[in-house]
Order: sequence, then C-alpha cells, then structure tokens
Amino acid sequence: MQPGTQKMTKLLEPYAAIAADSAAASSAPASADMLDARAQECLILNLDAALRVHSRPHFFSWTQGLLQSLLRHEVLLCALRSSEPLALSVDSFAMNAPDPAIFSDTFLSDAPVAPGLVKTWEERRHRPVVGALGDFGVLGAGSFARELNHADATNIVAHGTHDSDGAVVSFFVFACAPGGDAQKQSYLAQLIVPFLHAAWMRARMYGRIRSEAPKPARAGTVTTRELEILRWIYLGKSNFEIGAILSISPLTVKNHVQKILRKLDVVNRAQAVGKALELRILVP
Repeated sequence: MQPGTQKMTKLLEPYAAIAADSAAASSAPASADMLDARAQECLILNLDAALRVHSRPHFFSWTQGLLQSLLRHEVLLCALRSSEPLALSVDSFAMNAPDPAIFSDTFLSDAPVAPGLVKTWEERRHRPVVGALGDFGVLGAGSFARELNHADATNIVAHGTHDSDGAVVSFFVFACAPGGDAQKQSYLAQLIVPFLHAAWMRARMYGRIRSEAPKPARAGTVTTRELEILRWIYLGKSNFEIGAILSISPLTVKNHVQKILRKLDVVNRAQAVGKALELRILVP
C-alpha cells in the first residue's frame, strides 16, 4: 500500500470501525480497504464538504454535486420523524427530474413504502437496505416505484439514524440506476449518513432562522440576461467564454455574476446554479 493510501486509511479507521461493527452479519466485513486511494480521498472531501452545509441550497449543491462522485444517485429522499413514531416529513432532491417533489409525495402516499423500508432497516439491526425495488415485494409495485422507474432509479440504498431506543430519527433513500456494487454502496451509506443527517439538520435549522429574518431580494428579479449567463455557468463556461459567446466583455459578465449571487443570496457560482435549479428558475 502506498504511503498516501496508508495515511488516508488511518484517517478512516474510526468510521470504518463503526461501519464494520454494523455489518458484522455480512459475509465480507466492511473495511476501508474496499475503497481505493481515489475513493478514500473523495470520501474525505465529501465529509469536509458536509461540514460546510448551512442552508438548503448548500445541501442541494453538495448532494447533487460532489456527493455524486462517491455514491451516484438519481434521487435522494430525506425523511425526518416527527412527534409520532412513524410520522415522517420528507423532502426530495434530484438534478434531472422535472418535479422532484413527486418522489417525496409518492414515498408518503404509497402506504407500504416508508414503513416497509424502515421496518426492513430495523430488522437488519439498522444496517443499510440495498437492492432493487422489485426485490421488496409490494414496495416495487406502487406509485413510488413507478416514479423511480421513470427516473431510471430502480435500485435503492436506504439507511438512517436512530435514538437510544432504536427508533428511527432520520431516514435517507438514495435511488440509483441499476448496476452498482451493493456491498460498497452499503459501506459508503454507513459512513456518509451521519454526516448527511447533521448537514440536513443544519440546513433545516438555518432555514427556519432565515425565514424569520427580513427577506432578501426575490430570486424572481433575475433578468433575462442574468438567466442567460446562469445557463452558461450551469454548462461550465468561464466568464471569458461566456463573454465571447454573448459578445460582451468578461468584466461585464463578472458584474452580472455578482448581481446574480446577490439576488439569489449565495456566495459562489456552484451555489447559484444549485439554488436556481431548486427554485426552478433554471431548468436542466
């Protein structure tokens, strides 16, 4: 093993121990050795990025951006238990779906799905539930499964957090395209979900605080020219390239970008794209 890989493995040991403990019943115990040096570096980058999430746009940008390089998914559902044992509030995130809310709506309205997945997770001693929806009987036959099928996301990786009594606190479902390495996905879910939970709680908490504060300029004030520039930013173009395309100077593009950041109340271009997609100002 190369020195860099050994160092990364050492950093991962506390998390690997937790995951290995939880996966004791599997035929091949979880280990940081399952991840090559590149995947280990990607994991560290994602854990660091999770600590920087403090709003819903940040959460969207992270989960639909950098996190995709570690655990590729088409749809992410985030469920939080409310006061009653199995009463969940759910939100969904997807980069390419016309209306991501359809997944959270059907997750709750398709009666067997949420309680069925949570029960399966609890019966597995709180280890991730991984597999094709069709493998879970009635879970693969309702409206939730049909919506995921439309998104080519018929495999799921589901994992959550629990309280001291073993009752679910939060539950996350990664809906993925078929063909992933189930054991690796399970291991990664065990490493990621505690950070995902903490990031989601911060995003919700700061969202409430911000909703009580004076409202910034509405995102709807984005002009036609600014929207045009946003589209080119989404496609990865630099200020110089955008200027050449639109026949304006890079400095003019930069001024437009600064206005976009202020109007969307974000701090960088990636967050601007994430918030614009979330608000449906920008359509993929």
